[in-house]
Amino acid sequence: MDERDDDLSALIKAGATRHAAPPQLRARIDARIAEMGNARPEGPFHLDAPVLPLQAWRRWTNMGAAFAIGVVASIAVMLALRGSGDEDRLAQAVVDSHVRSLMSAHLVDVESSDRHTVKPWFAGKLDYAPPVRDLAAQGIPLAGGRLDYVGQRPVAALVYRLNRHTINVFVWPTVGNPVQDPVFAVRQGFNVAHWSGDGMQFWAVSDVNAADLRNVVHFLALTEHP
Repeated sequence: MDERDDDLSALIKAGATRHAAPPQLRARIDARIAEMGNARPEGPFHLDAPVLPLQAWRRWTNMGAAFAIGVVASIAVMLALRGSGDEDRLAQAVVDSHVRSLMSAHLVDVESSDRHTVKPWFAGKLDYAPPVRDLAAQGIPLAGGRLDYVGQRPVAALVYRLNRHTINVFVWPTVGNPVQDPVFAVRQGFNVAHWSGDGMQFWAVSDVNAADLRNVVHFLALTEHP
């Protein structure tokens, strides 16, 4: 502090008016200090520490329950969003594979309308045997099959025809053997269907109209395994 600060401090002390606190105010301050001195100390638990009133415990219990409910709800929302995000990524992956198969000369690796030829072809190429259905009687002949990749894993792709339209049906095992009814969507102008059963999940993609794809999926989902 310099000399000017010292001079200012001395001037304030000399000229300032001093007031004494009234006895009532001093009594209230002393009483408040006494109450604070009896408050529960921080740190380890003491047997002689005051116990919170029942109303306070109820208030804290309700707050804890509300917090727990909020946490559970948040987790449920996150899992739901994650699940829908996984399905969106799979839907995009199968549509991309469908488009690639149409743009290249790699629509089928094994060209045959005989399921007894197509199904054995996958042996040794996959760690599962995909179900291959014969829908020729329904006007949806099998064109063949190929080895494809969805979600960085090899999967079976079965190719069917409906008039001049190509229908790719991707098949791979599912976890826990869930059963899910067909769910339909439109992505990039293609109709997409997804369902699961018998330990497998299926994704069908085509540019056929929605009604025709529903008809195809109906036969694929209900036809018994050969």
